Amino acid sequence: MANRLAEETSPYLLQHRDNPVDWYPWGPEALERAREEDRPILLSVGYSACHWCHVMERESFEDPDTAAYMNEHFVNVKVDREERPDVDALYMEAVQAMSGHGGWPMTVFLDPEGVPFYGGTYFPPEQRQGMPSFGMVMEAVVEAFRNRREEIRERSPQTRAQLAAIGEVEPSTQALDSGGLEQAVEGLRAGADTDNGGFGGAPKFPPASALEFLLARGETEICERTLDAMAAGGIYDQVGGGFARYAVDRAWLVPHFEKMLYDNALLARAYLHGWQALGHERYRRVCVETLDWALREMRGPEGGFYSALDADSEGEEGRFYVWEPDEVRAVLGGDADAVIAHYGITERGNFEGRNILHLASGAAAPAPEGLARAREALYEARSQRVWPGLDDKRLASWNALMIAALAEAGAVLGRDDYLDASRRCATFVLEQMRDADDRLLRTYKDGRARLNAYLEDHAFLLEALLALYEATFEQRWFDAAERTAETMIARFADPERGGFYSTSEDHEQLIARRKDLGDHPIPSGNSSAALGLLRLAALTGEHSYEQRALGVLQLLYPAAIRHPDGFGHLLQALDFHLEPTREVALVAPANGDPTGPLAELAAVVRETYRPRVVAAGGAEGSERPPLMAGRAAVEGRPAAYVCENFSCRMPVTDPEALRGELDGEH
Repeated sequence: MANRLAEETSPYLLQHRDNPVDWYPWGPEALERAREEDRPILLSVGYSACHWCHVMERESFEDPDTAAYMNEHFVNVKVDREERPDVDALYMEAVQAMSGHGGWPMTVFLDPEGVPFYGGTYFPPEQRQGMPSFGMVMEAVVEAFRNRREEIRERSPQTRAQLAAIGEVEPSTQALDSGGLEQAVEGLRAGADTDNGGFGGAPKFPPASALEFLLARGETEICERTLDAMAAGGIYDQVGGGFARYAVDRAWLVPHFEKMLYDNALLARAYLHGWQALGHERYRRVCVETLDWALREMRGPEGGFYSALDADSEGEEGRFYVWEPDEVRAVLGGDADAVIAHYGITERGNFEGRNILHLASGAAAPAPEGLARAREALYEARSQRVWPGLDDKRLASWNALMIAALAEAGAVLGRDDYLDASRRCATFVLEQMRDADDRLLRTYKDGRARLNAYLEDHAFLLEALLALYEATFEQRWFDAAERTAETMIARFADPERGGFYSTSEDHEQLIARRKDLGDHPIPSGNSSAALGLLRLAALTGEHSYEQRALGVLQLLYPAAIRHPDGFGHLLQALDFHLEPTREVALVAPANGDPTGPLAELAAVVRETYRPRVVAAGGAEGSERPPLMAGRAAVEGRPAAYVCENFSCRMPVTDPEALRGELDGEH
């Protein structure tokens, strides 16, 4: 008999609907039962592509005896961290404070008011490697709740205060200056792995935001080393394109095989910008292969993008992706030896007796003749295997990241299919991920959108709509971006301390209202809001948008300078604010579609990485964005106005002259 999760839309929750555990989804029903029966809550948090979440389910949640104990002593609540990042972040901080580490699956024990008093991550069914068994943990919690209840009650106010503290951080009085940006660059240089790329040791997560910041500052050595190392490693799918979530080793060879939409959207842009800044064709190829993978394997029929591919298939982590030499020979025949050498395939293997494909001679080494055909053949052969599980929910924030990646790559690379996919996904989010009051929703699956959207959903969407506007010069996207910004400010802003709360003012009240701050592995809602509002201010001249962004920068500036690896997106916003920026208005003659006439001038704007440039375009008479107001073509020819703080130079009509203006040759 299915439990209460059978009515949910999250693939992760649906995976647990047939457990003998009497699971509740997070919500008032579970909390009310805990209060009425004075029971502790056992909160289990994970996500569908999480390997150890699957392990704990098989070992414990599918075990009748374990489930019976859980049902007797606890109100059991299962949460998909991707649908409810507010619940996840709140209790993850508590677990990290209690245990010194965090991760998923996360297991937290709460009092009937929802205040945590004990927690950890994965617990095995039997005691091993210094870890208590799950049963031992539950028995100790039941004993504590029964016999040390007063102690738990006394700690509750302090726990609430600690968890609320991150939402009550006061803004810094420290002046924002470019010296801080250089200090951040030095910090990243000091933490860089000069042998393998990236930062620090294992495990290694792709540092997309930090790389973008370094490229903006002209620091190319770390970026080149990291982009090459990731592209050559097993973290990159050498056959099908796209990146796994992280590598378990320093050299990017052995991935944790799950593929997340957000990583691939962020990395596609990082490689696109790497190509623009450094000119290496291999970076353009990785960008294209990553986006092509997303369009091929991750796009729903309505144009939205799925969340993730699982790490596991056939009960084994990575089974779908690894190869034995004989398997490659069976597919490629006489062409196999060169491909085997190119991908570092050996009889002994590099992962549990099989091979994770990687570029044995590095990303810059020439490929053997016929590699493209060989990859296609290997992909087709691999497609006959049992596929990893697909998490087919669509999340507004992650789809926004993909909208931005497709829009910018489409404009820069001249890929109309990318632009069309970006438009279609934006239309889907704007029209179908809405409630009856036209408010943005978080998640969509099986034709149903639900759950309140968070700050990150609004902030990422703001940035995405601006990227799509700048890629197409279609006013509808700018108008949608401005509406999104106004909604975000009205519902999430903190008028007292600055910055933005993670949840809206009308969201369900948890035991603390918090702000998401760090940018690793994906941008925080606050960092994204800051950069989006600064770019919007540059297009509109609206000072209030800049002031809201400055509220975020003032909150996070000291932390970002001290810990730059955790604030890459915030540092991009800070760089945009502190360094000279240019606004470019491209104006076509009044009659006809302006896209064609403006193409040559727009290509100059996009030909290299220009993170401190915003662009608007349209025909004479356009009044929106305000940057376009009053601009005219020159003698019937398309013209470009290069401005700083809405003070514009004389218009130019020649692409070479525009290039000189943008590069400072005036």
